[in-house]
Parts: sequence; structure tokens; C-alpha cells
Amino acid sequence: MKVLALGGCGGMGTYAVRALLGMKACDEIIVADLDEKRAASFAEKAGEGVSPLALDVSDQEALDRAVSEADLVMNTVGPFFKFGKIVLSSCIRIKRHYVDICDDWQPTLELLELNDQAREAGITAIIGMGASPGVSNVLGKKAIAELDSAESIFTGWSIDAAKPERVGDKASAATVHGIYQLSGTIRVFDGGKYIDALPIKPVDLDYPGIGVRRTYTIGHPESVTFPRYFPELQKSQNVFLSSLFNVVGLNVISWLVNRKLLTIDNAAHLAEMIEGAARPEETPAKMLADLANKKKAPLPPMFGLALGTKDGAPASAACAILSAPAGGMGGITGVPLAVSAAMVLGGKVKERGVFAPEGALDPDQFLDTLAPLCSPRKNDAADLVLTTRSWDTEDLDFSKHL
Repeated sequence: MKVLALGGCGGMGTYAVRALLGMKACDEIIVADLDEKRAASFAEKAGEGVSPLALDVSDQEALDRAVSEADLVMNTVGPFFKFGKIVLSSCIRIKRHYVDICDDWQPTLELLELNDQAREAGITAIIGMGASPGVSNVLGKKAIAELDSAESIFTGWSIDAAKPERVGDKASAATVHGIYQLSGTIRVFDGGKYIDALPIKPVDLDYPGIGVRRTYTIGHPESVTFPRYFPELQKSQNVFLSSLFNVVGLNVISWLVNRKLLTIDNAAHLAEMIEGAARPEETPAKMLADLANKKKAPLPPMFGLALGTKDGAPASAACAILSAPAGGMGGITGVPLAVSAAMVLGGKVKERGVFAPEGALDPDQFLDTLAPLCSPRKNDAADLVLTTRSWDTEDLDFSKHL
């Protein structure tokens, strides 16, 4: 099996490539980058089974040629509103499987429109397979399965845990993406229909085992993909957690961007200066351990929360991860991408077409594979995920599970 890793020597791609090598999920990985020297340098350090390729993905002929040499394309080249459809269309033409980390809701909808073409080509394409979207979708699907009927799904993550590892003169791509999804309008699913709404709106969630906590809306693919696979849903939203200080700062920055007083790039740099860099030890496991020592615990750093009914009564269920891959944003994004690629290559995903993670992945299979790749290491899905249920009185004391 051979994988073409587009952007494989970038901030997210390097973690995905190394994880694939560690899992022995393929025989060869072709690391493609605009900068041939950069690709060659990384390939040499990565070791046996990795080869470099100079490639401009906007060159259709060169892209098709490169895709034809692989069994699966692992795409970390952004922005996805510019390159996502180009790469996926090539995979459909050449009939090769595809996974990516698309984290914007607009190109997500565009890529999902290629579902019929991908199915006819006999390929599997899983989009948005990082942290959020990605792991969050899997947690949300697992939470929904706990209920007899689900009416609402909330996927959530901590902005404080998603800070860049260092702050430089130029904002990280992740922060630029964040500002883009915190300004203008966003697409959410509410009242059984898609609507355009303003971001950074407060949403109070009653999390089983913790209680009511405040979160805020952000534009993300989960909001628009869950109703595609769970038609009974009346609400689907992606929310973020942060300190009140950061929320106030983000509101000000969003206001300035919306009035064209700040560019997206300048706003992203300002946001990083305000928030600062993430501490290396600020892992989901550490943040969750801290919850046990607080009288008013915050929400977990990444979770899926489903509301609906169980045995004819109103109920809720939530799933949170207790660890994550090392490496900050690069690790928590790149490693899940590699896990999805390994599952497709290993024949664990039978569906053909274009899917968000919750449309194609079995949560326990995915989490069983991810668990040993986390730091601290977990054994399997049961060891990695903490599920709390409103109807199970033994689960209501969240801290005792930590």
C-alpha cells in the first residue's frame, strides 16, 4: 500500500506521516510539498519507506500523475476552500481513496456535494478528520448512540487547549482559521433547519456529571454534517470553551474584522498576542485531572454531548477524551488523520462516497486505534473515553472517574 501525503512535511502532515509509519499501515509514503528541498529533508529524517516529491497541487496534470501512484491521498494542504475540491476531484478521476483535515464549514459542504461521484468511482473520502472536526465527531456519534432518540448534538472544544505552541511574527494557520470562523456569519442547524447566525453567542450546556456551564458558538463543520447522518436531530452546534477574558477579546476582534478595521491575518496575530502560547504540559489529560480539584469544574477540553430521550424520559449523554496525541495542535490533528487513513487502507471502512467522520467511522474501532497513540498512552476506547449519562446516578459525580 502506498500513501501520497500532500503537505506531509508541514505542521500537521509530519505528525500524520510519522503516525502512519508507526502503525505500519502502508509500505511507502510519498511526501509532497511545493518546496522540494523541504520534502527531501523531512523524508531523509523520517527514514525508510518515505520518499519526497516536489508538487504544486494547482497543476492538475502533475497532481493527477502523483495521485495515480498511490492507493490513498492524505491531504493537509490548505486553505481547503481553495485546494480541497481540486485534490478530491483528482482522487475521484483517478479512483483513489482520500482523507483530509478540512475544518471550514463552507468547503465541507462543497466537498460533500461530490458524494455521488465518489461513490460511482468506488472510493472512500473522509473529510475533516483531525481534532475538531474529527475526534469531536466520533465523540458526538458515540454520545448519540447512548440515547434512544437524539434531538440535539453539541460538539465542543477548548480554545485555551488549542493555542499554538509558540507565538511569532506571523499568526499560525489554525488561528487564522479560528478568526475566520468567529467573524461574519456562521451556519448552524437549529429548529430542524440550517440557518445563518452570528458566532460567539453564549450557549449554556447541562453536562451530565458536571452541571450547567457556558460555551460559545463558532463556525465549524460539525454543525452542518451531523444532520446529514442523523435526520431526527433538531439542533446541531459546535461550541468552544474559553476564559471570560479571552471571550471578551475575541468579541472585540470579531467586531473590528466585521467592520474591516482589521484584516483576518492581523486579527489572528492580535489574538495570539492576547492569549499567549500554550504551555507544553497543557494536555487534555492534565486539564481533566485538574477538574477533580475544583468545586466548579469546567467542561472537558473536547467532548460530544447529545440530548434526547432514554426509556421515554428526557436524557443526555456525553463523551470526553481523557488523553490526546502529543505535539500540540500538530499531534491532535495529524494523528487522528493517520488513524482514519489506516482504517481505510485496512478495509475497516466499507462505505463508498464522501463522508464526514460520523458518517463513515465506527467510533470504537477508531478510538481503539487512537488510544495507544495518545500521551499518556491509553489501552483502548473504554480507557480513552469517559462517558457520563444523566440517567445513571453513579456517573453524576464526574470527578470520581478522573
